[in-house]
Amino acid sequence: MSKVKETVLEINLTHLTHNYTYLKSKLDSKVKLLAVVKAAGYGSDAITIAKHLEKIGADYFAVAYVSEGITLRKAGVKTPILVLHPQPVNFSALIEYNLEPSIYSPRIIREFIKVAEAENQKDYPVHVKFNTGLNRLGFWENDVDYIISCLHQTNAIKVKSLFSHLAASEDHNEKKFTMSQVNSFKKITSDIINKLGYTPILHQCNTSGILNYPEAHFDMVRAGIGLYGYGNDADYDTHLKPIASLKSIISQIHTLEPGETLGYNRAFVSNGYTKTATIPIGHADGIGRQYGNRKGFFTINGNKAYIIGNVCMDMVMVDITDIDCKEGDEVIIFDNISSASIIAESAGTISYELLTAISPRVKRVIIDNN
Repeated sequence: MSKVKETVLEINLTHLTHNYTYLKSKLDSKVKLLAVVKAAGYGSDAITIAKHLEKIGADYFAVAYVSEGITLRKAGVKTPILVLHPQPVNFSALIEYNLEPSIYSPRIIREFIKVAEAENQKDYPVHVKFNTGLNRLGFWENDVDYIISCLHQTNAIKVKSLFSHLAASEDHNEKKFTMSQVNSFKKITSDIINKLGYTPILHQCNTSGILNYPEAHFDMVRAGIGLYGYGNDADYDTHLKPIASLKSIISQIHTLEPGETLGYNRAFVSNGYTKTATIPIGHADGIGRQYGNRKGFFTINGNKAYIIGNVCMDMVMVDITDIDCKEGDEVIIFDNISSASIIAESAGTISYELLTAISPRVKRVIIDNN
């Protein structure tokens, strides 16, 4: 009998607690843990994830944009929230909702000081980001004197943390490069701390950095908790558990005769008698068209059911010719066994893209066995 009656994303808070506890066990007791809950908690539910982590002791949260932080504040989240990629147009709202900005360029520090001064702020907490090799966002080493000059001209802001981001901490073949990033960060932070006259929080490790580079834990680490169990590092699969399972049902079963076609553009042509199942999930729900035409598959009663034809907006069709199943049976898109990584790789992408693409119209179901 089917365990679900419609397409749902199950969010397992028991697994979330397990992962949080496991990662905390890897840290010195004085090291803080910042949970990154951007992109709707990596495709699950940011409010549910953040509230649970707040309850069990997370020290900090991070989001990508101001709007995400505002959503958490309106939901009652009190824990400090770092906004990783704020834009000047949102600085007033950021201050209104007591969010803390990443300051990553000369333009951003100038603009934020201007807004903070206009709003009569004093020692507003900011987090200064340095680029040590990811080459995405961040000040350079030779910007230190400029940053100090800006800080000395105002009392509107105060540096809460100094941070950077590792580019390849999950890849053991990139240890030399990663250690060059760590050493660069140490050099930069030593210089700026001497000139600041006080020591902010230091953080550089992401999730795989926590596991692979304990020497770089510094004062705080960052972890994308919604992604645990989906990474490439072997330690992810051994110790960390996926918190999300995407499930659906078989809506209808058809049998195609030889030469019959299926779906838009008649993309699938039956070479013989083919039994197909229609599943109520499509590219509007996050299953992109790249999974069609036998690239991706779902799991039905323990068997792989390959997607045939083009993925539709609200439906996909799968080949169940050799699978014993019936209408109403459960369909696993991904879960603990048939992982999001495996499904994503079948279509030439990564689990992160699959997870964060799951649309809001997919019903979220919370599981908590604590």
